[in-house]
Amino acid sequence: MTSGLRWVSRHALLLIFLVVVAALSMASATFRSVPNLVNIVEQQSIIGIVACGMLLMILLGGFDLSVGAVGAATSVIAAWAMSTSGIVPGVFAALGLGAVIGLCNGLLIAKVGINPFVATLGMQSLVTGLLFVGTSAKPVYGVPDEFTVVGLGRLGPVPVAAIVYGVVVMATWAMLHFTTLGHRIYAVGGSAEASRFAGIRVDRVTITTYTLGAIGAAIGGLVLLGQTSIGQPSGAQTWPLAAIAAVAIAGVPLTGGSGGIGNVVIGTLLLGVVSNALNLFGISPYWQPAFTGAVIIVAVGIDMAQRRRRTS
Repeated sequence: MTSGLRWVSRHALLLIFLVVVAALSMASATFRSVPNLVNIVEQQSIIGIVACGMLLMILLGGFDLSVGAVGAATSVIAAWAMSTSGIVPGVFAALGLGAVIGLCNGLLIAKVGINPFVATLGMQSLVTGLLFVGTSAKPVYGVPDEFTVVGLGRLGPVPVAAIVYGVVVMATWAMLHFTTLGHRIYAVGGSAEASRFAGIRVDRVTITTYTLGAIGAAIGGLVLLGQTSIGQPSGAQTWPLAAIAAVAIAGVPLTGGSGGIGNVVIGTLLLGVVSNALNLFGISPYWQPAFTGAVIIVAVGIDMAQRRRRTS
């Protein structure tokens, strides 16, 4: 393969994203307007934040189906705490609850030995059920107006939500490249048994990773609360599928061990661009989850085909 073809292969997702954006810009003046493009970035910032945490868990060889429940629960607990005690206690309550749920997921997977699919699906149902019981499935109000800057504010032309997303992306990138934990996540995802023989405490890495993933979902829940001003028990239900799709479309194998944050950012924005285009062209919103599911199937199918070809 020539160097040019290697470059194209390495940057295929970026090229696809640029082609889609260019085509939609030519087809619709509304799409290429600055307010619309800023709106796409703002809306996708939440899924992008959640996808950063999902990336860590997929690199480890797992995933988390409870991130939606974590986002809903943290937005509710934050709304309640802010209405009674102020913004800072609400933020810490949300992050603390996210960490506890992630810790429980990690313990169930690492110590009890439950499959990540079963453990996180069960946690999603448990958290959602407790949330509905505790709130009678009613929204929680009373969020201070000052907190809406997190979800709807601007720093010049840049949405504050996008700035939060950027900070999370940079923190994830730095952790994966420059910390011992990041290197161990890749190692465990590549081979848990080999990692144990190398002296890596696989259980500790697993527990830490799922805790960080849930904290990412909690941050997403706080940004969501800043956009809506209410803690919604039934919110964030589509987060798991959207976050997994963003990681899968980035070419990160669901078996773990390889992948990076750069393509996940592009994948997140690509999903947002397509969703925005569906709305602009009057296509039923019911097609959006169908498209997301198709993206996951195609991305995973391509990855498996490439793996079989390399093996043969």
